Amino acid sequence: MSYLQSSIPYFKCWVRKEYTHNHEKYHGEFLHAMAIAVTTIPNRSLSFQVIFTGVEAEGEPEDTVHGGAMWARMPITGLVGDMAFEEWPEPMETHNAQPWDCSSHTHSVYVMDRTTPCPWLAKIDGKFFPAKYLFTVDYTDSEIADDPAQHKQSHVLQLLDAGEWTGNIVALPNNRVRVTHPAWFTVGEGAPDFRPSQFLHYSKSDLDYTLDVNRIYDNLYNEGEKDDK
Repeated sequence: MSYLQSSIPYFKCWVRKEYTHNHEKYHGEFLHAMAIAVTTIPNRSLSFQVIFTGVEAEGEPEDTVHGGAMWARMPITGLVGDMAFEEWPEPMETHNAQPWDCSSHTHSVYVMDRTTPCPWLAKIDGKFFPAKYLFTVDYTDSEIADDPAQHKQSHVLQLLDAGEWTGNIVALPNNRVRVTHPAWFTVGEGAPDFRPSQFLHYSKSDLDYTLDVNRIYDNLYNEGEKDDK
């Protein structure tokens, strides 16, 4: 488990340039970068460590200033995937890009192998859009992160065909995504009949634990279970 920052499967991206200038100017301009690490601060959206590559958007003058520069804690809403665009994607409201903030400093980053070769469906503002799965962030060591009724993972995705949002990077929990793979399963329609669990499951939660202690300590060294030979 990491506390401050974790390396991620790096991905090339564009950074909204206004995020590098206190949102005072450069709106609608972009700097090319590589996202290489992630930070999780409670009650904030995911933020990324990026390295700028010095590549300018097509039609822009050659960038000889930003190559190799780094920026820490770039908010997820400042990132756009590196793909061909007819028009740059519109910025997203933070609650659409990541509807649940990070729940703990302590986190883990991993890639779920079985979900990587297939497109996902991302539910944003009531509509489903195809998306590319990048990696997942999970959280622990906080009251919210370890509560079964409140726990949320952050699946980091790049939107593929989402109209004016195409290309934006988002982080969605399980109840806002669907994995598609026609060779393995048929994708369902409508909302699953699920409710968040309110229960913690552990051995001593059952009344039988105290009523018959011998069952709990029934192991290889239990005298009563030795074979007579």
